[in-house]
Amino acid sequence: MAEETRATATLSSEPAASPERAERGERVERGERRPSRSSPAGGREGGARKFFRRKKVCKFCVEKIEAINYKDVRLLQQFVAESGKIVPRRLTGVCTPHQRRLSTAIKQARNIALLPFAGRA
Repeated sequence: MAEETRATATLSSEPAASPERAERGERVERGERRPSRSSPAGGREGGARKFFRRKKVCKFCVEKIEAINYKDVRLLQQFVAESGKIVPRRLTGVCTPHQRRLSTAIKQARNIALLPFAGRA
């Protein structure tokens, strides 16, 4: 009986995410997610294949482009969105050093009006 009161005292001092976990005596850390109840096939019946996303490779490393020139507008336009924003690394796949050089080249091209600061609004 004394053991049960100690166990409930330790459980009640920390917030539990669900009553089921509290009954089992599991401790729940803050921010922990519960496992989903969907099937392993992503909710589809029949075990459909999951989408395979290919790892993006830096265009500048593959083509061995050393210098990114601010005057090369065709190259720079590929990395500027239609709204005029510089496209982030996670979308383009460009490595960190080339993304830094690319952003400075885009900013230089904007300053001398080769590229727009803002696209169509």
